[in-house]
Amino acid sequence: DGRLTFYPGNQTVDLPFINFMRRYGTVFLNAYTNSPICCPSRAAMWSGLFTHLTESWNNFKGLDPDYVTWMDLMEKYGYHTQKYGKLDYTSGHHSVSNRVEAWTRDVDFLLRQEGRPMVNLTGDRKHVRVMEADWRNTDKAVNWIKEEAINLTQPFALYLGLNLPHPYPSPYAGENFGSSTFLTSPYWLEKVTYEAIKIPKWSSLSEMHPVDYYSSYTKNCTGEFTKQEVRNIRAFYYAMCAETDAMLGEIISALRDTGLLKKTIVIFTADHGELAMEHRQFYKMSMYEGSSHVPLLVMGPGIKKQQQVPNVVSLVDIYPTMLDIARIPVPQNLSGYSLIPLLCGKAENEASPRGPRPSWVLSEFHGCNVNSSIYMLRTGKWKYIAYSDGHSVLPQLFDLTADPDELTNVAIKFPVIVRSLDKILRSVVNYPKVSSSVQEYNKRQFISWKQSLGQNYSNVIANLRWHQDWLKEPKKYENAIDKWL
Repeated sequence: DGRLTFYPGNQTVDLPFINFMRRYGTVFLNAYTNSPICCPSRAAMWSGLFTHLTESWNNFKGLDPDYVTWMDLMEKYGYHTQKYGKLDYTSGHHSVSNRVEAWTRDVDFLLRQEGRPMVNLTGDRKHVRVMEADWRNTDKAVNWIKEEAINLTQPFALYLGLNLPHPYPSPYAGENFGSSTFLTSPYWLEKVTYEAIKIPKWSSLSEMHPVDYYSSYTKNCTGEFTKQEVRNIRAFYYAMCAETDAMLGEIISALRDTGLLKKTIVIFTADHGELAMEHRQFYKMSMYEGSSHVPLLVMGPGIKKQQQVPNVVSLVDIYPTMLDIARIPVPQNLSGYSLIPLLCGKAENEASPRGPRPSWVLSEFHGCNVNSSIYMLRTGKWKYIAYSDGHSVLPQLFDLTADPDELTNVAIKFPVIVRSLDKILRSVVNYPKVSSSVQEYNKRQFISWKQSLGQNYSNVIANLRWHQDWLKEPKKYENAIDKWL
């Protein structure tokens, strides 16, 4: 959650290396993902293109493997490049459940797809390396800096992708489990100030926006939760962020120890946030701040120190920024704009040859746990969220200055603002048309998957992540799918 990287957003957990980057660099106060889920978001970051252009409709559909990323271009122009850890921006990954849930989101049924969110404390006060796979990748990156980078004659670009602070798998939920366990050790939990944790306000289930209700239900969050449960989920999430911060620290320390820190630009960001029980949801797949607002901090030579940038920016801006840093010509077809003018504290009129950076950012989501394509335009104090074809589902409008917790939809109160924001949104993306192509894509994919299973179809579909609900009335749900087809 990007709000944890600046004050007063974060008074709950100590993040010393985020603070270090803030002291010696620039923090963006309004950075957003272009799609709040792993693969589509990363596809936007690696390509510099909005999701409706990459057509990354869900976690299964990302970029083609041969797509030219900014790192490919840097390599072509003489950079030594190295990647470690989670990449997840090409097609073909994630579970079958994940795919089928996304494809069938227009079907007239409601099934729980996730395990109920819960916490799990492991190890003792000395247990530092909880997320072992991430630590192994961090060690590889550190060793690469100390053994390879230090001896290079050419410049380098190193990428480290961490899984944390993503929740962990929940095998207790049956054979097709999701990831709904917030896991940490006492070592990290002690870094969280419990008294400072805000318990989010929830609307009653009957007052929820219909798409939010679908999300909350499919994420298994519509049951009763005690305040203590919610506080624990949030505390464990913050502890997982503290462990992530320590991995960032290892990279910064390796650069400092090798004398490379003063001549290296360091960027820290994320593919999406975590709702951590805000709006009665965990995970992402939502345009609320907890899910769509991401961290973005940059430090290094030429980057203004102790600077807070209020402009709205998004992950598609990474591509042109990387090319700018490397002095590589920036392709003109990108959705993003270079952050270099903002990072160096220059006036916007010195900006790119493409003209000034727009005053809005776009995020969109077409995957599982929502029953409609969602489009978010963020500009000034407003967040406008449009759905589907623009009229079958009511839009949302939030005034983030007056209502930072996004509890009051003021779309009906400000029809003129809704119309003007909708007009901007339609000038960027013909969203009714995109929603319709996603619906067609979902149906095509589902039909070909169903055909590939032959006689096994009924058994396979019943035992996906929704098996606990499906198996109560399998015929009912199969019929709902037939009706949809």
